[in-house]
Amino acid sequence: MDLAEVKRIGALARLALGAEETVAMGDQLTRILDYVAQLAAVDTTGVEPTTHPVTLGDAFRDDVVRPSLDPAAALANAPATDGASFIVPRIL
Repeated sequence: MDLAEVKRIGALARLALGAEETVAMGDQLTRILDYVAQLAAVDTTGVEPTTHPVTLGDAFRDDVVRPSLDPAAALANAPATDGASFIVPRIL
C-alpha cells in the first residue's frame, strides 16, 4: 500500500498522521490486507454458512417459566436498596 493511499484513508478517518505514523499505518494496513487475502484463499466449497461460530444448541427452544431468584437474595449484596429494588446513581 503506497503512502498516498494511507494518507487518503487517514484523512477519511479524520486522523492527523505524521510521517512516521503514516509509514507504520501503511505497514499495518498491508499486513491486514495480506491476512484477508489469505483468508479469501481458503476453499470453503461445501461448508454451510453459519450465523454464529459456536453451535449454541436449539436457539428456538420453548419459552418455559422457571423459578427465579428470590428478591431478597438478589438485593442482599446490593450497595443500596429501597427494600424492593436497587438504588443507582442518576445518569442524566
